[in-house]
Amino acid sequence: MFGKLLGLFSNDLAIDLGTANTLVFVKDRGVVCNEPSVVVLRKDNKKPVAVGAEAKRMLGKTPADIIAIRPMKDGVIADFDATGEMLKYFIAKVHNRRSFLSPRVIIGVPSTITQVEQRAVKDAAAASGAREVYLISEPMAAAIGVGLPIGEPYGSMIVDIGGGTTDIAVISLDGIVYSKAAKVGGDKMDETIMAYIKRRYNLLIGERTAENIKIEIGSACAIEGEEPKTMGIKGRDLISGIPKTIQINEEEIREAISEPINVIIDTMRAALENTPPELAADIVDRGIVLAGGGSLLRGLDTLIAKTTGLTVMVAEDPLTAVVRGVGQMLDDIHLLKRVAIN
Repeated sequence: MFGKLLGLFSNDLAIDLGTANTLVFVKDRGVVCNEPSVVVLRKDNKKPVAVGAEAKRMLGKTPADIIAIRPMKDGVIADFDATGEMLKYFIAKVHNRRSFLSPRVIIGVPSTITQVEQRAVKDAAAASGAREVYLISEPMAAAIGVGLPIGEPYGSMIVDIGGGTTDIAVISLDGIVYSKAAKVGGDKMDETIMAYIKRRYNLLIGERTAENIKIEIGSACAIEGEEPKTMGIKGRDLISGIPKTIQINEEEIREAISEPINVIIDTMRAALENTPPELAADIVDRGIVLAGGGSLLRGLDTLIAKTTGLTVMVAEDPLTAVVRGVGQMLDDIHLLKRVAIN
């Protein structure tokens, strides 16, 4: 009862602390913030210069005295201080001191998070002004966010393809029966695109360019009835040292990102092989649901369906699936208690 009273006077928050993007959900307002997980700090005193979208615009363009950091790597905290600054910024931005009480914060984290990493996330949130901190496994949050019947005695399979990790879970009766994760996601695809362009064309491109290539012409398999796309990209010639522009096509990018995609599919196969038979039968009937930004890669659902022989669906608005699921728990404390990581 006391907790409910406190909730009336504070703006409780749900956060999807992602490797690529951080999303914030506020009770009664929905998703209010979706910004890149990037922090720009001064080298001498570690004071933040910019956070989020403004910081991402500075990636690869900073002078010697400031540094751009991605504080989350492979789904976990790589830089504790920078993560603390990032959380402070997002909490202050959406909470805005509208109430005199600190917020309760629920954070979605990868299913493979260790106890040390859990403590780091909780400490960072507490240092950023949170009253209470709860952690929720991201695949569980994604399953709630896309409307899967997690409390029923049926098996539901969710695949959350984020920036740093791919989380796969089979869920039944409010619990994760089996989960498996691979440290492969959208960022790894960007890296393989950069390496491919460097190897094939002796052209050096940055992270933002690689990400744009993936979004514009990236695909997991050929789409029937569609002409292959092409794109002009700019970078620095490694031989002459002079900036230049080249044309690349969809088939080349498909070849470049084939390795991380194969890792994702192999991880899914391993998860299916270890799923109890009764739940596996439910998955045959109900199919697999894809969430996370990586699921937006064109043709990925088609390729997985061909490989596994199962029905594959991409969730509606997959980018916000985790934060919407975490956000639902702001109103349902009983569900929160059942599914929170102890």
